[in-house]
Amino acid sequence: MQFPYKAILFDWAYTLIDLVCEDDRSAFQELMKFLKGKGVELPSFDLLFEAYQDLFYGLIKESRQTHREANFETVLRYLFFKYDIEIEGKASWKDIFKVYYSVIHGVRYIYPDVTYTLKTLKESGVRMGIISNTTNPEFIKVEELCKTGLKIYFEFALFSSSTPYRKPHPSIFNAAVSRLNIEVKNILFVGDDLQMDIVGAQSVGMPAAWLNRDGSSLNENINPLYQITSLSELLTIKQHKARN
Repeated sequence: MQFPYKAILFDWAYTLIDLVCEDDRSAFQELMKFLKGKGVELPSFDLLFEAYQDLFYGLIKESRQTHREANFETVLRYLFFKYDIEIEGKASWKDIFKVYYSVIHGVRYIYPDVTYTLKTLKESGVRMGIISNTTNPEFIKVEELCKTGLKIYFEFALFSSSTPYRKPHPSIFNAAVSRLNIEVKNILFVGDDLQMDIVGAQSVGMPAAWLNRDGSSLNENINPLYQITSLSELLTIKQHKARN
């Protein structure tokens, strides 16, 4: 296969993986059950969960304007301090996050066109990486990447929870470009979100392919270089005239 780009950067959620359902209430219940089993004294569920929702979702809303990522770990550590929840000698932060995210990530669906497409691209010598907006701790995302079996296809994964800014801020794209050490015009970005993925990539001069699985309407002010409805269409794209 003759692919017209030297590298591809992929979005994660709803590009490669369907998140299906992320139930933070059930995750919080499981977390508190775990801590109580370890002898940790806790406030009422309703008090803690309501405080979490007010703070966390407020930060998420704010992040859409500032592009500074909301971070679940920071929020949880703050709440434990505020409500004097002492875990030392009883539970580790790593175990706490694993319990919480075992529920959040309990259901994940790899789109059927993903594995074959990534395998074909890798065998053709195309370098690949991931840029993902996420509020999850980085080690949790790495575990998720391993569990899906997709980690083997990527040189790296860059998660916004470990960077100063989230997509569409140019810094997160520029970091990936520097890591690849390839001219930006030779790197294709593929994502499902017009604003975060397409506009973000184009802001640094990176060509972008919009993965439009559900047949959404194209915003007249956003013009991706390619529009595809399945990831497998990447295997047949041609060099665009705009790159000549």
